[in-house]
Amino acid sequence: MTGDRILSAPVLASRALHASPALQPLLSPRSVVIVGASARAGSFGNQTMRNLDRGGVTTLLVHPKGEPIDGRPTYRSVADLPEVPDCAVIAVASDAVLDVARQCAAKGIRGAIVYASGFAETGRPQDVALQQALADLARDSGMRILGPNTMGLMSEQGRVRLTFFGDAPELGEASHSRIGLVSQSGGMGFALGQAATHGYAFSYVLTTGNACDVDVADQVSYLVDQPDCDVIACVFEGMADPSRLMAAGARALQAGKPVVVFKLATGEEGSIAAQSHTGSLAGAADVYRAAFARHGFIEVQSFEAILETCAFLAKAGRPSSSGIAGLATSGGAAILIADKAEQVGVRMPQPSDAVTHELRQHIPEFGSARNPCDVTAQILSNPKSLPACASAILREADYSTLVVPHMTATEVGVSRLKALGDVGRETGKVVCCVWLSQWLDGPGAKDVEQHDHLALFRSMDRCMHAIRAWHEFHRLRDAQAAAGAPAAVDMGQVRPLLSVGDRTVLSESESARVLQACGIPVVAGATVTSRQAAIDAARSAGHPVVLKVDSPDIPHKTEAGAVRLGLRTDDDVGNAFDEVMRNARAYAPNANILGVSVQPMASKDFELFVGARQDPLFGPVVVVGLGGIFVEVLQDTVVDLAPVTPAHAREMLSRLRGRRLLEGFRGAAPADLDELSNLISRVSHLIATHADRIEEVDVNPLAISNGKAMALDALVILRPNATD
Repeated sequence: MTGDRILSAPVLASRALHASPALQPLLSPRSVVIVGASARAGSFGNQTMRNLDRGGVTTLLVHPKGEPIDGRPTYRSVADLPEVPDCAVIAVASDAVLDVARQCAAKGIRGAIVYASGFAETGRPQDVALQQALADLARDSGMRILGPNTMGLMSEQGRVRLTFFGDAPELGEASHSRIGLVSQSGGMGFALGQAATHGYAFSYVLTTGNACDVDVADQVSYLVDQPDCDVIACVFEGMADPSRLMAAGARALQAGKPVVVFKLATGEEGSIAAQSHTGSLAGAADVYRAAFARHGFIEVQSFEAILETCAFLAKAGRPSSSGIAGLATSGGAAILIADKAEQVGVRMPQPSDAVTHELRQHIPEFGSARNPCDVTAQILSNPKSLPACASAILREADYSTLVVPHMTATEVGVSRLKALGDVGRETGKVVCCVWLSQWLDGPGAKDVEQHDHLALFRSMDRCMHAIRAWHEFHRLRDAQAAAGAPAAVDMGQVRPLLSVGDRTVLSESESARVLQACGIPVVAGATVTSRQAAIDAARSAGHPVVLKVDSPDIPHKTEAGAVRLGLRTDDDVGNAFDEVMRNARAYAPNANILGVSVQPMASKDFELFVGARQDPLFGPVVVVGLGGIFVEVLQDTVVDLAPVTPAHAREMLSRLRGRRLLEGFRGAAPADLDELSNLISRVSHLIATHADRIEEVDVNPLAISNGKAMALDALVILRPNATD
């Protein structure tokens, strides 16, 4: 630690994360002053006072008249306080906030919470300036500020309730599976916090509001260091510098503390004016998803999945293997387990002979001793069969957890759940109870929530996704611990090729030379400026050939009618040259036309697309997908942060829906995945190494023929106003 800051993750950010000691007076204060205290029931100041009284926090009151409130003394100003509290709750109107905040900083108060709205969220210049003044005060004074426009927070399992929320819930007394919740939205944060009423245990419910100083990244980082927080839930909308959140996630991954994130606002954050395909394919939501995965976040796709996933991860610890088992009392439920596991990609190995033999001792002949195991409804007459089978399965080393559908909520079923919990505790593993009954809070539900070796899910789909995320989190953590420094890729020959004056677009031939300098195979070609030269070049290359205009001002040659394919004779080539030049000049009369590119007509089994661009929030990203004309139609693409290693590039390829093409489809040779992965890695290093100069790289199509990759077209776009 350096001062009140930490620099803990290899993520470039605009400012370092606030260190936990600097946030302690704000998020877990021992004493608080309410500025704007009031005797009026329902007012923000009055409700905050009552919430703090519930936790026994030492509270001072400031009221301009100095009149007692409920028999308690008040002070006319912050300056009159007899002591310096840890934190100030500023419950005054927006036009008075800045003056009060300055008084608090002058008094030496180390934390302040601003409830008032009417700041930057309005978009009015004067309100934006007022919020900036608060941010400047926080930076200059070191007083950490939460808000404005925040509902506040609860911490230390509810001992501290710094909020005006009138029905701030009890957060639970459990000593295990304690969730630390961070939400940019106060309403959604406190909505989740109310889950404490049916069994979840929270140690913190933190909201941010406008985040002029302390933001969601700071709060996540703070929770990484808190021993009473076992897992972190994050409801996230967006931020100007998400690299700070990624830095917090990297800290959590290193500490082994999962962060479960639900991303709101997943639509595209504005259209991207791009001249290549890459800009439209690497959308904001995809890049966020890639960034979350790279930094160890566990992203869930629904609001309802947040707490279920958190509670499971907090209880489950480290998986003993990548395999799971299913145990059902219904054949249909067993099929449901198998279907969802296969869809999500969760491995369900078959039991060993010894376990199979033991299962058969407890299952009737019309049941199934396979995985998933169906013990049938005979458990009603033999209630010991379910826990006996669960015990046999969980003792198997290849099973990290057991999924048990709970069919109907009954009092009889409660004892069954308790028996499963006992088996989980004995084997040191967690049993996932999937609540298929639509009596969602029926008998036993709260018992499962509160049990340290039972995890409740109200969806088989969410259960399987949580299990997969659990395995992936620990796989990533192990991989990062074992990984050394990434190998350098020589890009020294590229820089001179990017010096093209004031232009921001390279022609095809110029772009091809950039790729060649990176070691990427490019189809041979010659740029010519006359009809006869085109004929001569075609004879040299060997018919059939392709003719394309070579101009930095016509990046989309097909749209300009400036491409001709499959030319087999001299006359075909000569006529095509004239047509390409005529169409190009008609399409862009002022274009700088370098000539016409003549290339041999390449054979191909299929096409891919590889691109890279500078994301406005995350910097360089790389995209790979099914190419050719289908790149925009099918959009079967995978996006990741650049640079990527060849191994990571290969994993990207495995996520394509059309990955079967790579394996050899209908007699075609399989793609050389080592070569292809290396090519993708080189494109990613190109955009990352020259991030100050290159805006986009577009390799489309990338032909795969007899397993080998060859770039048939390329486009490199430079950053405007970049220096050579």
